[in-house]
Amino acid sequence: MYNTRMKYYSYEDFKIDTLSLIQMVKGSHCEAIIAIARGGLTLSHAMAEGLDIRQVQSIRTELYDKTFKRDMLNIFDTCQLDGVKKVLVVDDIADSGDTLAAVMEYLEKKYEEIEFVSCTLFYKKTSVYEPHFWINEADGWIDFFWERDFLK
Repeated sequence: MYNTRMKYYSYEDFKIDTLSLIQMVKGSHCEAIIAIARGGLTLSHAMAEGLDIRQVQSIRTELYDKTFKRDMLNIFDTCQLDGVKKVLVVDDIADSGDTLAAVMEYLEKKYEEIEFVSCTLFYKKTSVYEPHFWINEADGWIDFFWERDFLK
């Protein structure tokens, strides 16, 4: 049973919003994409196709267990960004913003010569970090189609 306060986000909504996000980001001329796993993986693949970016990598974070927020964020990075000047960092939502803020800070410190810009499908005004590009303002928990539609 799903919490009725959750907003279900369908594939059709995702497709429409991703096409809009691609248009917003297109002028940034990013050379690579880093997906924040797991939430940013589906969006980053679609963005890579729409922006014709072949260099797609991921960085894994752990902050949430289902809807429970942990005390500490862990970052697992295996990115190879040699020769890249500008990178798009992709996640599904800037909820608390803690994950995106920590990842952006981490990447900017580790790769000082690279410019990083961020994008999400959703942004909450209470987030500590506002992505450079976002489509929807969220006021509750978003139940993404990839979180629901493939469950047994």
